[in-house]
Amino acid sequence: MYFSPTGTTKKIVSGIIKKFSENIDKDITINNIDFTLPAVRKETISFTEEDIVIIGVPVYAGRVPNVLLKYLNSIAGNGAIAIAVVVYGNRNYDDALIELKDILELNGFKVIAGCAFIGEHSFSKTLAKNRPDEKDMAIVSDFANRIYNKITQEDNVQTVFVKGNKPYRKYYMPINKDGIPVDIRKVTPKTNSNCIDCKLCADVCPMGSIDYEDVSKLNGICIKCGACIKKCPTQAKYFDDEDYLRHKHELEVDFANRREPELFL
Repeated sequence: MYFSPTGTTKKIVSGIIKKFSENIDKDITINNIDFTLPAVRKETISFTEEDIVIIGVPVYAGRVPNVLLKYLNSIAGNGAIAIAVVVYGNRNYDDALIELKDILELNGFKVIAGCAFIGEHSFSKTLAKNRPDEKDMAIVSDFANRIYNKITQEDNVQTVFVKGNKPYRKYYMPINKDGIPVDIRKVTPKTNSNCIDCKLCADVCPMGSIDYEDVSKLNGICIKCGACIKKCPTQAKYFDDEDYLRHKHELEVDFANRREPELFL
């Protein structure tokens, strides 16, 4: 299961599943639940104690995206084993992983492993560019092997400890040139004359906010996931808000050094 507007979280979760399934010498059923688009998040999902669920979300402002909380809390674990996956843009995952683990446990999952991987930042095409890369995916394979060994070799599989704070940190906020925290939640993408009205941006928007008849308009919120910008074939979508652009530049400068995945088993 994953929420993955630009494909980075999907790549990590799919990589774990692929390697994990290669270790199993009997027939298994693999169900892929991509809950990126709004229609899927309207469906009710429940599991059983026979299931193993690998669930991944991106990190927004150091936390699980708040727009996903209602959906995540609607999933019934019923004793299923879960592996919690968060993917962040090379700044920090802060309390996202412990928050996801807590959500899953409160809803009946037994969380036996967790990880924080790095993906290209949703704001940028240079910060953590092209990640997860080959090195990351090698770590994904190793992680999947270790999960398999834990499940098959331990008599009583234990829940996992992950890094994080309780109470959780507040959502990370950028600051403006005067050092004052700014709220960029209401910043929305603009559309330039390159637009060919292909409607792709409306199709990929995870909030269903881009107007299908006039793609320059928004009918709902923008979560700054980057899908409409990164997937536009003509580079017609962009942000021009001063505080947003300052924050984007700050991230690209301050967090340019490569960070590595963290695994918890």
